Amino acid sequence: MPLPKPNQELRRDLKQAAATLKWAGVDLFGVAKRLLAAGDEQGANDLMEIALQFQETEDKLEGYSEEVKAGRIVRAGLE
Repeated sequence: MPLPKPNQELRRDLKQAAATLKWAGVDLFGVAKRLLAAGDEQGANDLMEIALQFQETEDKLEGYSEEVKAGRIVRAGLE
């Protein structure tokens, strides 16, 4: 049975947010590598820590989107 439209939108939004975090994390790792090459180890470590936090949040959002798909999370009606 297909998801109701509000739940489809919620799932899509969660997946989009997760994808945005993924690519932001990839970009941060790239900048961190350049900082490390330039000798800024502390700055590189700080950016890598942020990127890892993005990855953890991305994983959570992906999990939530799967819960929406399974019907364990539903969007309440908007009034």
